[in-house]
Amino acid sequence: MYKEKIEIEIDDLSDGQIESLLAEHREEMFKHSPPGSVHALDKAALRAPQITFWSAYISDKHAGCGALKELDSAHAEIKSMKTRKEFVRMGVAAALLETILQQAHSRGYERISLETGSMDAFIPARTLYTKAGFIECPPFADYFEDPHSVCMTKQLD
Repeated sequence: MYKEKIEIEIDDLSDGQIESLLAEHREEMFKHSPPGSVHALDKAALRAPQITFWSAYISDKHAGCGALKELDSAHAEIKSMKTRKEFVRMGVAAALLETILQQAHSRGYERISLETGSMDAFIPARTLYTKAGFIECPPFADYFEDPHSVCMTKQLD
């Protein structure tokens, strides 16, 4: 865990720092997954009204991001979770996940789900979600059976 405080705030995606992180995120997804199995959203899609986007900062440095997408009044999805390479294993993803789960709970969602990759590069992500109580589930929303994808879900109290 990093010694400095992680600050998390809602982001309108207007700061130029987020552009490079989103580009890195999409590039990494295409590096590890075939094109039809990449579900990372671009900046325009992340500005949709049903999506809330957060950025994490450590000492005013942009450290990571994550988003919550409303699927319906009872179900939401985690999107665009990404930590900058220099901040990996410093608690950024865990802090973002905690913020997103708190928001989902406060909005009254009954369930929160996500899609991530099945390859070894995604083991850290799957481990984080499993520790937070997510379990594997069948595809939801617009996802489909895909050997390159793992869908996970968590019932909220």
